[in-house]
Amino acid sequence: MERIKKFRRIALALIIIVVILTAGYIYQTIGVRSDVRKYIPVGEFYYIDNKKMHLYEGGTGNATVVFAAGWGTVNPFVDFYPLYDKIAEHAKFIVYDKFGYGYSDVTDQKRYIDVMIDEIHRLLAKADAKPPYIFAGHSLASLECIRYAERYPDEVKGIVLIDGGNPELYAKTKPVTFISSFQGQLINFGIARLLYKIDGFADFLNSERNGLKLLPENLKKIDETATLLKANNKNITDEMRRSQENAREVIKGGKINNIPLTVITSGDFGKASKAWLSSQDDLLNWSKTSKQVVVNDSRHYIHQYHPEIIAKEIIELINSAKK
Repeated sequence: MERIKKFRRIALALIIIVVILTAGYIYQTIGVRSDVRKYIPVGEFYYIDNKKMHLYEGGTGNATVVFAAGWGTVNPFVDFYPLYDKIAEHAKFIVYDKFGYGYSDVTDQKRYIDVMIDEIHRLLAKADAKPPYIFAGHSLASLECIRYAERYPDEVKGIVLIDGGNPELYAKTKPVTFISSFQGQLINFGIARLLYKIDGFADFLNSERNGLKLLPENLKKIDETATLLKANNKNITDEMRRSQENAREVIKGGKINNIPLTVITSGDFGKASKAWLSSQDDLLNWSKTSKQVVVNDSRHYIHQYHPEIIAKEIIELINSAKK
């Protein structure tokens, strides 16, 4: 008799869980249908391998700055917004969405570094973007910037890394994907959508990005929509899964030597780890012309705290290239 009661309790609990998950999935599906209609691309689409890749551009000038967003930063157009007006009079700028990011499609291609570089190279060519470029990459996008310079050195005249990771550190770091997969499920079953209804949740979620204080309200809403539509999809998760082997591929490609490199490092308000700071120092060895700027009063997304510092370094590279 006791066994039967226990079985009934377990069965009831399972039924409740299934009902909740089903309701959450339906809630998310309805929300996605609504979000898709509002999630309007801000730039242009170009077909790469029969899939749409998105690119946004602006500014004026002879130099072209290419922004590469960090891993998991779902909408690069929104993320780099604080930098646009600060360099628009000095250079053209481009923000590209890798597959799985921003307004681009999700692809079945695995996220090997050279696959991504091929896609980016073809996208810039189709958009008629004129090299050489200055790449400005955040976090894991350091691998893209350096690898692009290794493969197409004549197309890159400078790199600015915004708390970008050292490939040698990434090569020793085992990627953690279960967090990304778990977060993906929170979105798939409507839990994340519900959490956004709670006052203060968005600020908490974006605490590393300074609570998005430098963004207007309409862009904060775009960022929320992008998160609920695309965060932690299979491309984003696979990019993290392959980060270690991608870093090793970059290391095999060798140093970028004569291409100027500026390393902008977050001090994380005095909380940055010694290992991270040491690896940032070592990044200077990747180029014969390198410099470092440490921003102590900033977390990882430096451009959401002090875009003026990053813009100054980009403009300095632009002016140096002219000379």
